[in-house]
Amino acid sequence: MFWTNIEYFNEKEFACPCCGRVEMNDNFIYKLDAIRELADVVMIINSGFRCYRHNLAVGGKPTSAHRYGYAVDIKTFSSRGRFQLINAALLRGIPRIGVAKDFIHLDVDPNKPGSLIWTY
Repeated sequence: MFWTNIEYFNEKEFACPCCGRVEMNDNFIYKLDAIRELADVVMIINSGFRCYRHNLAVGGKPTSAHRYGYAVDIKTFSSRGRFQLINAALLRGIPRIGVAKDFIHLDVDPNKPGSLIWTY
């Protein structure tokens, strides 16, 4: 019943498109829910959990945090929305942020170095 405690998302949003598995880290989902509330922006998940096969198909690295439920890519619509999302992520302790033209990657992989923001 974990997902009943999540206000802004549902399990299907994080499912691997190829196999339907949803193996997201619970603490990360709680953080994302808090980020959504604080940022007050629409957060559409472009990519959540990825199985090995799907990660390979989209060109993901073999050690991608998506494979372990520690990462999401969130569609962005405007510069202001990007700012609000990044600001909320930082305030909620997200240690790894990737910024692309049309999405933000948020990542809490404990096996990777933190305190990073990069661009694509």
